[in-house]
Amino acid sequence: MEPVDTDVTGQEDHDDGTSSGTPAPAGSVDAPTLAELLLAVEELWPESLAENWDEVGLVAGHPSAPVSKVMFAVDPTLEVIDEAVEWGAELLITHHPLLLKGVTSVAATTAKGRAVHRLIEAGTALLTVHTNGDSAVGGVSDVLADALGLQDVAPLSLAANGLPEEGIGRVGDLADAMSLGDFAARVFGILPSVAGGVRVSGDKDGLVRRIAVCGGAGDSLFDEVRATNADVYVTADLRHHPASEAREAALNGRPYLVDVSHFASEWLWLPAAAAALGNVLADQGHDVEIRVSTTNSDPWDFILTPG
Repeated sequence: MEPVDTDVTGQEDHDDGTSSGTPAPAGSVDAPTLAELLLAVEELWPESLAENWDEVGLVAGHPSAPVSKVMFAVDPTLEVIDEAVEWGAELLITHHPLLLKGVTSVAATTAKGRAVHRLIEAGTALLTVHTNGDSAVGGVSDVLADALGLQDVAPLSLAANGLPEEGIGRVGDLADAMSLGDFAARVFGILPSVAGGVRVSGDKDGLVRRIAVCGGAGDSLFDEVRATNADVYVTADLRHHPASEAREAALNGRPYLVDVSHFASEWLWLPAAAAALGNVLADQGHDVEIRVSTTNSDPWDFILTPG
């Protein structure tokens, strides 16, 4: 599965080019200002759900500027920014922050400085929806859990300022038990194609049903995963020592580990997020074109394996 060019509006398009629902009266829809669009984003992914170490919200952009095109992406890389600018997006929404750590300069002599200059000079605003997008209902791990067919889903770690269904990671059950090998193949099949593929630790023939997931890097949640009695933990960026220690601490070999690409695990959220924002804006009477970036920002280009 490759990242696809996903255009999203507030209504569902049919093959004949028509839209579902009742057409809005002429003149009743318009492009919102950036400030109005930020209110719609806040409704879906409240900043109060962000972790205290995180930096979310508006990075660049004038609140009074009109926004008729929005692009979603995982990373605010220069290639992604160029794609947004060339398409004519007035707003780029990325999952990962551009300025997570403090900087003392945004001169165009640095990569981050060039990104800031490109955005401002093109009139493209940048908005970060990071751990608030992880914790919210319909967020990154919710989408991953849904794609894997999990039922009775709950957070792994409750949000400090959220509802009982909000928080980091998710845990749920498959409708029927399956082998670890078949489950890993299911994981591989739902993710965008990236060089790193999917790595698995555990008995290939072992039966699994209770599944914990965390889009992005989730090796800080092993205690929470073990507390749920999950058979498998699906997350990204598993480092040698946390993975090794998790295997040593496992009860009857569980939880098994499925390690995926950070980019791929979070890319799944983009089409769902674009659709959700499109629906909110359409309900508010705004006409905005929304697209998912087609840029693969996974940092790895190829991998060598034995055999």
